[in-house]
Amino acid sequence: MKQIDKKVADAYFRERVWLIVIFLIIWFIVSFGVVMFAESFKNMTFNGFPFHYFMGAQGAVATFIILLFINAKVSDNIDKKYGISEEKNEQLSAGKTLDH
Repeated sequence: MKQIDKKVADAYFRERVWLIVIFLIIWFIVSFGVVMFAESFKNMTFNGFPFHYFMGAQGAVATFIILLFINAKVSDNIDKKYGISEEKNEQLSAGKTLDH
């Protein structure tokens, strides 16, 4: 089985973890930040609705869907940067070894 250099693997996982941390921070702000500060947002409107109501009803869901697409695109770019292809992932998932 092909061995991956530890430094490369560590750098790859460091980037992936930072990506996850960034998305979790955005998720927290969208999910709880708007609710915690709903009183201060009551005078703001978006599409004719109070901002905190809109975020609870539609805005948070739309934000999460957008984050999914952004995560997929950025993850693909990180995989390409470190030479990880879909074909290699499928081989490893099936329990096969990688050829040199």
